[in-house]
Amino acid sequence: MNIGMIGLGQMGEPMALNLLKAGHQLLLCDINASAVERVVVAGQGQAQAIATPKEIAEMAPNYIISMLPSSPHVQEVYLGEQGLLMGKLSKATFFIDCSTIDPKVSRLVREAAGHSGLAMVDAPVSGGTGAAKDGTLTFMVGGTDAEFAQVKPILELMGKNIVHCGPSGNGQVAKVANNMLLAVTMIGVSEAMCLGTQLGMDPTVLAGIINTSSGRCWSSDTYNPYPGVNPNAPASRDYQGGFSNQLMLKDVMLATEAAKAVNQPTPLASLAQVVYQTIYNQGLGDLDFSSVIKLFQKN
Repeated sequence: MNIGMIGLGQMGEPMALNLLKAGHQLLLCDINASAVERVVVAGQGQAQAIATPKEIAEMAPNYIISMLPSSPHVQEVYLGEQGLLMGKLSKATFFIDCSTIDPKVSRLVREAAGHSGLAMVDAPVSGGTGAAKDGTLTFMVGGTDAEFAQVKPILELMGKNIVHCGPSGNGQVAKVANNMLLAVTMIGVSEAMCLGTQLGMDPTVLAGIINTSSGRCWSSDTYNPYPGVNPNAPASRDYQGGFSNQLMLKDVMLATEAAKAVNQPTPLASLAQVVYQTIYNQGLGDLDFSSVIKLFQKN
């Protein structure tokens, strides 16, 4: 099949490579020309660079997948002057947005696609860059039963847990709730690791105890923020790569804004927003979000 891929960042690029491994032809678009070139080279004739989203849509691929940083980027890619919905469209093209954005924006774009007679689902992901490379992501899909059934085989090429969350926008709801919790647990694990080590515990021993006790969570056993505890975590490579503080701040802000819209109290998320805003203001926005532990470490 022909698949458009818009957005080749730390998640989108390995997702595209997994689609290539499955034998699909890719039409690529990203403002980062070097990322596009890497995938084109890896495709060995299966991938080509396209200048704009509009041009990709007019080439009538079977699917177009977007993996973008934020709500404004999604609106521009779909609704902008050179956007996907601005050209001559094939009704056979199916849109899959894997970005993490405001559920309201997701539903707005879905409505616009529907007015053009096109199907679209929101399918944000969880699992991080490691899962993106390994093809083991979790996809949270919002759409009808029939739409979910149609996109599931494609998503299974990039992930192992493909979950139907309900109607349009509910994939984003699930992702916002999940990342809100992730932000809070990473701060908690960071505090616990710093407290234990300051009181004389070896960090590896402490992490081992936490990970076989009631404090265990993904932030402690898979993505521990303390350097050297998990050799595969960003903490052991100076917090490079992974999921940035800037993106985590964006996701927590999405959660708190969504909570306000339905008058749902989220006091821990509000505190987490302050914490991630603080580390972002310190110029550490590009580091992995587990670097939040730096706020609690003593020099």
